[in-house]
Amino acid sequence: MGFNFRSGGGTNGCLNCHGNSSKVIRGLVSAGVEIKNIESEFKKTYRHPTLEVSGVHSSKEELPETNPRAPRHADCADCHDPHLVSPANRFAGIKGKRIGNIMADITNEYELCYRCHAESANLPGRFSNKRAELSMNNPSFHPVEGEGKNSVVISLLKPYKEKKVNPADISIIQCGDCHGSDSPSSPKGPHGSNYPYILADNYSTRDNEPESVYAYALCYRCHNRASILGNESFKFHSLHIQGKGNGAVAVGGTSCHTCHNSHGSTEYKYLIKFDPEVVSPNSKGMLKFVEKGVSSFRGECYLSCHGVDHSPKSY
Repeated sequence: MGFNFRSGGGTNGCLNCHGNSSKVIRGLVSAGVEIKNIESEFKKTYRHPTLEVSGVHSSKEELPETNPRAPRHADCADCHDPHLVSPANRFAGIKGKRIGNIMADITNEYELCYRCHAESANLPGRFSNKRAELSMNNPSFHPVEGEGKNSVVISLLKPYKEKKVNPADISIIQCGDCHGSDSPSSPKGPHGSNYPYILADNYSTRDNEPESVYAYALCYRCHNRASILGNESFKFHSLHIQGKGNGAVAVGGTSCHTCHNSHGSTEYKYLIKFDPEVVSPNSKGMLKFVEKGVSSFRGECYLSCHGVDHSPKSY
């Protein structure tokens, strides 16, 4: 049946039931039980390398990885314990939360992600420590580990709120709210997507990107597009995102990613972190943001961007 118990089970064993329906072994799944096709998700453009990397996982391995030379992999058993998992506890049997000297079972989705995307010694150089970015000790962060620090986020759409007041309010989100399949009918979870970074919707990080509902669809799931383009929190939002108009066509806009880190910022409030591929120090060698007023949304930017020197530019 494809199970390799020495390696923790093996992906092929899981696909006997959770793969393409043409490959499911007759008799393994009860009649009338619908099991969604995970295999198709792993064949999308952006995916965890579950099918590409095989024979690496070990049932004895410990995560986060301590060996910088260990090959990166994502076996089913890295995220799921097939013997203990249940609808009531998706993370049962998965170690990853350190309590003193003991590595206990995780209880939150972000703790599962941190097993590979935080302090792993084999984290690729182009990737960053997500635990560090989402830390509640940062000046700002998306509210994954807990509620955010900013008490006034004007652009939030209902039912999202800065702080939970009513039972229906959502003030804490999960990694899976942004990362997951691009199809709502697909299995839940960040198995694969046709959007970069295994995102559930499109999020362009390109410079000189014409603004549209599609370009920043992921952001507009929670943030009111009309509020952003109406400059309700930053009076130059529209100018930066849409660029300067040329007749009916806007050109020269830049991505939300140019000024914001979508996980969190270790330096500034409002998720501000400048993309070094687009933003550079100004003529005086300065590259920073200075807040000037909390209630009035005032600040200064010292930088150079698109040939414009900010020494500073104030708002």
